[in-house]
Amino acid sequence: QVQLVESGGGLVQAGGSLRLSCAASGRTFSRYAMGWFRQAPGKEREFVAAINWSGGSTAYADSVKGRSTISRDNAKNTVYLQMNSLKPEDTAVYYCAADVRSRYGLGSLLNEYDYWGQGTQVTVSS
Repeated sequence: QVQLVESGGGLVQAGGSLRLSCAASGRTFSRYAMGWFRQAPGKEREFVAAINWSGGSTAYADSVKGRSTISRDNAKNTVYLQMNSLKPEDTAVYYCAADVRSRYGLGSLLNEYDYWGQGTQVTVSS
């Protein structure tokens, strides 16, 4: 079992920045890949970013590429999502997810992840 707890969401003006955190517990954090997804009202949950076990490889959705950075601190069992130049269309609930079947996976599909956090709300005002 893996427990995931997100934090860092909030209300920010367009052009601003936020850093989301996701604290993991329950399994050895450095043995699995992690991802961030988001879900806007009335829309399906979509991939945002993923990172492998070491942090050496990352992947991003086109919609956030160049504006967001995913990173991890295995000593703190935490994955981060730094989001810059935020836009109103970034408004969503952001979820972190754990892919415990793979250390290397940079999957963008929901069914590639085994555990999910409860989500943190990000609201970007125009």
